[in-house]
Amino acid sequence: MAEHNELGQKGEELARKYLTSKGFQILETNYRYGKDEIDIIAEEGDYLVIVEVKTRSSSYYGNPEVFVDKRKQRFLIRAAGKYIRWKNIDKETRFDIVSVLITPTGSKINHIPDAFYPTL
Repeated sequence: MAEHNELGQKGEELARKYLTSKGFQILETNYRYGKDEIDIIAEEGDYLVIVEVKTRSSSYYGNPEVFVDKRKQRFLIRAAGKYIRWKNIDKETRFDIVSVLITPTGSKINHIPDAFYPTL
């Protein structure tokens, strides 16, 4: 497996553990709708939470969360809509980003609730 794929998997694992420790119930991981993928789908209280995990080994080009651009947001929103219809979910939905920085000296997690909002 490519090194960047291993880094991404490690980041998603850390994000799942982090969210679980904060009381989130993980419903799905790596949900796919066509070419779109949602890293983590969880519940927190009355919310369905769609989580994009971004992992990097350096912040040289910016923190990982800055790489969730408008295009990626559209893909997440589209996949979330499909998931919500498929599971017939009637909950408020929010989109979070979990930014994971893994360096030789350790890891840092930054959870950003309500990181972006779907637009009409």
